[in-house]
Parts: sequence; C-alpha cells; structure tokens
Amino acid sequence: MIPVYDFPLFRPPSEANSIIVQATFGCSHNKCTFCGMYKMKRFRVRSLKDIGNDLKILRNFHSSRKLFIADGNALCIETERLIEIIRTARSIFPEIERVSIYATPMDILEKSTDELESLREEGLELIYTGLESGDDEILQQTKKGCSSREMIEACKKATDTGIDLSITAITGLGGKEKSRQHAKNTARVLNKIKPKYTAFLSLIPVEGTPLYYRIKKGLFTPLSQTDHLKELRLTVEDLNFKTIFRANHASNYLPLRGDLPDDREEILKLIDYAISHPEVLKPDYLRAL
Repeated sequence: MIPVYDFPLFRPPSEANSIIVQATFGCSHNKCTFCGMYKMKRFRVRSLKDIGNDLKILRNFHSSRKLFIADGNALCIETERLIEIIRTARSIFPEIERVSIYATPMDILEKSTDELESLREEGLELIYTGLESGDDEILQQTKKGCSSREMIEACKKATDTGIDLSITAITGLGGKEKSRQHAKNTARVLNKIKPKYTAFLSLIPVEGTPLYYRIKKGLFTPLSQTDHLKELRLTVEDLNFKTIFRANHASNYLPLRGDLPDDREEILKLIDYAISHPEVLKPDYLRAL
C-alpha cells in the first residue's frame, strides 16, 4: 500500500527530502495564464482521515525533520484543519522540526493575524509563495489574482508573525515587450518584502495555457537565453536587502546561488560572462519545470 498521491505532485526543490502530504488536491485559484501545473486537477480539500492514513504509510519507509504540506496553495484551507494536520503529523513523526506550505498572497491575507500566529506556534516556519512579477500590468495580464500592493501587504503580515518567506519570481514573464518594467518592478516589490529566500525561475511556455496561445498568435514575444540573463541582471543589481538567493531551478539557463548582498558582484560577473559566452548556457531541451 502506498500514499494516495494525486499526481503530478509538485514541491519546492528544497523540500526534496521532506515528508510530503497532500492536504488538498490542486490549486484553488488555478487561473494563472502561464501555469499548467494543476490544470488537470479538480481542486478539493482532503479528509483528515485520508491525510492521517497517508502519514501512517509514509512512517513505514521515510523519516525527516521537515514536513511539507501540498498541493498548490494548501494554506487556503481552514486554520483549525491545518493545525490538526500538523498535530497528526507530529504524533506520527515526532522528529518533525519544521513545517512549510505553499500559499498565494490572498490566502495569507484571508488569515487573521491570530490564525497565522497559531500556525506559527504549531511549527509552520516557512511559506512558499509566487510573486512572479512586481509589475501590476503583468500581474493583471497573467491573472495572478492580486496586485503588487496586496503582495507586499500579505508578505508583511506573514513575516510580522515570525513566519519566513520563500518568494519566487519568473524571468521572461513580461516578454520582450515588458522586460525592463518587469525586472525593475520585481526588484522594487522584493525590496519592500525582504524575504529570507528569493528564487528566480525562467519562463517555459506550457502548451495548453493561455500564455502559450498568446505566443502562437504573435501577441507575446518570449525572451532569448541571453535576454533572460539581462533581465535577471537588472533585478539583481537593484536588490538591496539580505536574502538567500537562488536561480538554480531546472528552468534556469544558468545555475546561480549565493547570499545577497555579499555575493552580488560575483553573481553579476557570472551573468556577464554567460551573456558573452552563451555556449555555457543550458540548452532548451534540458530545461524543465
């Protein structure tokens, strides 16, 4: 008997060795024009009984100090249910020290400060959320479901309760038409959020998504390999807070990692070298989401 995972199962790269349990199937928003991750799933919240059964099965062959609660934005479910899930997991895996979860900014805003503090007390230490872009025009165009102001408000609400944030942005999301404004406004919003972890992915158009059809119709011009790096450079040079920086996702043409601001100059040198020597970049057929 195996856990009842509803595939595909997505998790952040840093949660590779975590205990992963699906509190929900799919994403309650599921409207982003660039995302195909959960288009094949009908969103639903799972029963505590099924979640508990999965955890008991996992106990037979897995151990970790980290618990990751999936699917796409599991923070959207009721706080009391989340607390019960965490407590159930701890009763089966007493070694758990850190709990993390996916969330949209609107999920965070819909929780009261007291609810977030209660979750933090139960062990929720890290929320992964997608900024994607700090540009309001791009956020509206991609149907992200919130504005840059709401992004900042949500993230501040979480960090004020002691919960760390891992924020992702996507290079190329504005296409050639809006590359510079995407880069500059993303840096602007990140500087206000100041997340502990800042990660960049590179856009991969997914067949079947609205963005994919915009590209086919000539309404959106994807960036070239080096254009992705030039855009990332514009953002990195503007970031002015202390963060753990990652751009080593499978979608990235050039794997980069470091701590900002300490490693900024080295990161910019690597980007400049790759722009001048594109032969070192990962070919498109090796990129993945």
